[in-house]
Amino acid sequence: MNVFIVAAMISVIIPTLNAEAELPRSLSALVPAVTLGLLKEVIIADGGSSDATAKIADDCGAHLLRCAAGRGGQLAAGADEARGDWLLFLHADTVLAPDWEVETARFLENEMMSGRPVRAGFFRFALDDRGAVPRLMERMVALRSNLLGLPYGDQGLLIKRSHYKQAGGYRQLPLMEDVDLVRRIGRRRLAPLSSTALTSAIRYRREGYLRRMARNLTCLTLYFLKVPAARIARLYG
Repeated sequence: MNVFIVAAMISVIIPTLNAEAELPRSLSALVPAVTLGLLKEVIIADGGSSDATAKIADDCGAHLLRCAAGRGGQLAAGADEARGDWLLFLHADTVLAPDWEVETARFLENEMMSGRPVRAGFFRFALDDRGAVPRLMERMVALRSNLLGLPYGDQGLLIKRSHYKQAGGYRQLPLMEDVDLVRRIGRRRLAPLSSTALTSAIRYRREGYLRRMARNLTCLTLYFLKVPAARIARLYG
């Protein structure tokens, strides 16, 4: 296993914009992958933060890449800089659960040894909040991801670099850049991982769960109706 891991190291790419409150926890969760020999580098693709995001990245030994704001473009820029065989795209407010690196190593080994085209993986969505509504939302996300093959960016995306390029990579969209890419990857080449990606519920609490869920569903519907992403972004900012 160790020989395989060294031969298939991961570049983690995190887009940021004033992420000083969330970034330390996200980066701390990556440390076990360093010990395992799985992590090659962490790239922070920053869109012009005015807080301590850059200092946090520097203190943690991450590569800080300064680029124009816009998550699609930031993710694409990070991928262009990456040197790992596999890419792991994460949001700054997403914390991977303990032992994620062990499952990820097994996933990489299984994919590389399978003899079929490699798949991309995504994590199980969870919110750091209590109550029935967050649990309902997690179940809805699981259904959307596993049945429809539409995981969102806050579930992470683990993909072989050559597969990423073959799919066309992230586009510089103001919204729905995650759905745009996974649709081009295709449901058959996506695989759910059992490890959890714990996402901050601050936005949901601030806007209200039902309102946020309705907003997300509306954006997805408009996207499938071929409404331009820029127009959706203007409508729902």
